Amino acid sequence: MVAPIASAAEQPSPQGNTQIEVMDVEGVKVDKQASVETKQIIESDAAAAAAAANVCGSGYTISTGAARYSTYGTAYTWTNGKTTGDRLYDMPICAVFFNDTGSAHSMGIRLKDNYTDTPDVEDFGTYSTYAGPVYQNKGYCGQAYSYMKIGTKVVVDNYLSVGACN
Repeated sequence: MVAPIASAAEQPSPQGNTQIEVMDVEGVKVDKQASVETKQIIESDAAAAAAAANVCGSGYTISTGAARYSTYGTAYTWTNGKTTGDRLYDMPICAVFFNDTGSAHSMGIRLKDNYTDTPDVEDFGTYSTYAGPVYQNKGYCGQAYSYMKIGTKVVVDNYLSVGACN
């Protein structure tokens, strides 16, 4: 079950006065403003969510979004709570798309930040475990695109919003 709001903690930012508030969901730090779906996905398999954070590397411990695509895969986005500028969306983001089928398939993940002049970063190929990790320095208000093809059928072709932005 999702921990009550009273357990939320603030993560101060080293630059500017931007911060992200987090809450505990089954031992995983989650952006307090994350969607209900994100919280439910993490709650349903906290061990998988923690493993996704480990793929992103040291410091990426706060979930900003998650999406489950039927039985095919689960996408996660993570931040380290720091900023690379003076705005909330100037926060580093990591995205990973896990293959939940148990077999190698053509799949990928693309991360786009909130700036039009920054090139997207992506990782596409044939993977049995996951695509990514991919990173953007200012990705908090961006989008993570997940794709999977099994044989000739595209089974995942979706976007996940990163962070809670207007």
